[in-house]
Amino acid sequence: MAKYNWNFANVGGVTRVRIEKAEDIRHLGELDKKMWTVLSCPVNGMEISSDSLSLMDTDGDGKLRVKEVIATADYLCGALKDPQSLFEQSDSIAIDNIADEGIKAVAEKLVESRKTKDERQFISLADVQAAIDAVKVEEKPVPAAPLEADVIAAYKEKKDEYTAYFEQEKLQKLGLAVIPEDAPKPGMKEADFLKMGKQIADWEAAVESEKLRVKSEEDAAKAEFMPLRKLLLLHRDFYRLLRNYVTLEDFYDNNDETIASFQAGTLIIDQRACHLCMRVNDLAKHDAQAPLSGIYLLYCNCENKKTGKTMQILAAVTQGEIKNLSVGKNAVFYDNDGLDYDATVTKIIDNPISIRQAFWTPYRKFSKWIEEKINKSAAEKDAKAFDDMTAKADAAADPNAEKKPAFDIAKFAGIFAAIGMALGMIGTALAAVAKGMSGFAWWQLLIVFVCILLVISGPSMVMAWLKLRRRNLAPVLNANGWAINSDALISVLFGRSLTEQVKFPFTKDPLKKGMSGWAVAWLVICIAVVLGLGGWGVYRYLNRDKVTTEEVEAVVEAGEDAAPALEMENSVTEEAAE
Repeated sequence: MAKYNWNFANVGGVTRVRIEKAEDIRHLGELDKKMWTVLSCPVNGMEISSDSLSLMDTDGDGKLRVKEVIATADYLCGALKDPQSLFEQSDSIAIDNIADEGIKAVAEKLVESRKTKDERQFISLADVQAAIDAVKVEEKPVPAAPLEADVIAAYKEKKDEYTAYFEQEKLQKLGLAVIPEDAPKPGMKEADFLKMGKQIADWEAAVESEKLRVKSEEDAAKAEFMPLRKLLLLHRDFYRLLRNYVTLEDFYDNNDETIASFQAGTLIIDQRACHLCMRVNDLAKHDAQAPLSGIYLLYCNCENKKTGKTMQILAAVTQGEIKNLSVGKNAVFYDNDGLDYDATVTKIIDNPISIRQAFWTPYRKFSKWIEEKINKSAAEKDAKAFDDMTAKADAAADPNAEKKPAFDIAKFAGIFAAIGMALGMIGTALAAVAKGMSGFAWWQLLIVFVCILLVISGPSMVMAWLKLRRRNLAPVLNANGWAINSDALISVLFGRSLTEQVKFPFTKDPLKKGMSGWAVAWLVICIAVVLGLGGWGVYRYLNRDKVTTEEVEAVVEAGEDAAPALEMENSVTEEAAE
């Protein structure tokens, strides 16, 4: 038998099979399992109807596997005359498109009471649900309660206690136990107590039996509509499942209204909207898998106090800066139904967001290190001042207390000498660098300055570039219980669509004092340029009388006496050596 001719496309940086016509669904069982993007996914926690997914999960293990997806495709291709209608993702079906005669008969029965001919041509999920809700079974009268409601309640409350009392009473008659004087007494004979219990039990059994009969007959009446309901649910949701199972097309679709089945909503935080948010099923698995994604992730606890609903989510940050993102920061999460939750950041997985952010990372870390050192030094000085103050107070209170030895300058002479030597070496090194660069033109100094920046920020930017190219959602999905069979890459361009940053029009604040950030930046650049030019001018002025070898050679070629120039050059060289 000839193999089916599949169509392929590059989706998210990976070659995947395309499911775009009815014949693709008919031959889904022939698709090599190595070509499937997903091998299994959880039934719960997805943005596809759990009713539909449960119908596909035939073994009821809470996982939807490849064989169950294929079985669903086979079922739909048998129940529909033209499976092409699956691509409409509609919850209504043309009755003439139903191939199963039993299901078709039920559909025709439900729509025959409609007034217009056009309305009788289609059956919808709402029609079926209305028919199911309308099913009522006449309840038969049950025996009246044998006792008052409060007596029955009192009996149930004291049943165990009184039963134990009567048992103790029997043992006491045999001389095997003694009932305490303060023990509660039933106030009736055991025979009357047992009779009451039997009356209540028989009545409750009759009531429960009637409930079971009614439920059983209702289920039997509703069962007639269940195959049609199943067909309509799968007709609506199966193609969407394929787009999220075989190809991940919903995730990579450019349509803003299309979301992947694992996208739970949007997190608004730090003037940005993070659209790639997922429910977290098992945080321990995320600890091991999520860092491998290379994505900057925020984990949040979410709660809607009005409904009492809670959930734990993660949000991918793929654009912007991270300076204001920290554990404990509050935000707001909106699920796909528009319900809002109070969100609090509980954990951060730190990965590069952009190359621009990576450029400033070394300087940010260095400034943080300086800040920590300053804080530590200030804390140590504060502690020392407090210790000195308390020591003086103790000495004043107790003159006989042991005094600390005075500071011995000789003891620290070696340390001071070492510090002086280190400073001298640093000064010598800086002088050597300055001397080496003394002959550079201004544009050469600029190149050196750029090279220094690249030496500092280059490694961070290269690592960020490599990580950004490898950002992969697959480890995060794996941590959430999916079995991902291929990469789910997030490029820099695609990442920008997953996180929206706020964009304000330019406005001038009349109350704002000082310069804007750009003005400060330009001022720093101008000062640097002025200082550079000033230093270059000072250097040229100090070396204005120095005669270079090229100038001497030019004089010789001109036929002039070079001796005075050579003598001047030698004297300058000797002075520099001294």
